[in-house]
Amino acid sequence: MDLPQGDVRLLETDVAQRLLHSTIPARLAFTAVDGTPRIMSSWFAWTGEELVMATYVHCPPMGILRPAARIRALRERPDVAVSIDTDTQPPEVLLLRGRVSVTEVEGMVPEQAQAARRFLGEEGGAGYVAGADHPETRMARIALRPAWVGVIDFRTRRPGVMTG
Repeated sequence: MDLPQGDVRLLETDVAQRLLHSTIPARLAFTAVDGTPRIMSSWFAWTGEELVMATYVHCPPMGILRPAARIRALRERPDVAVSIDTDTQPPEVLLLRGRVSVTEVEGMVPEQAQAARRFLGEEGGAGYVAGADHPETRMARIALRPAWVGVIDFRTRRPGVMTG
């Protein structure tokens, strides 16, 4: 079945699954509090339903004593776009759109610990998690349930401008 761009079932394709489990950072596009666009690179974890990213609210061991500015911006304007794409030729691209929810948690967001192990390896990930272990550590869990999904691989799925 040839699914149209925008169909959330595209998340089940081989390209999407490969990118969702890769060590390529997600690029989160959002609107800042001042109304200007922003793009932030972020580790992520795919839960099967949500793309989860995290940021620190407060983490004394890492010298983070105030919340990341994007937390307020995402709460005020939760509509986002995300891209996860390769730098190989031809590239593979996963595009996601939707609204995020932002929830503060005590300690480390569990999906952030999973992402740390995936991006840094078991030993590096364990070191990262241990480095943030402090009773005052707080993080924001940023979760996107995609409402629109696009996949481009330049072989079987090309951008609309190239397909006529």
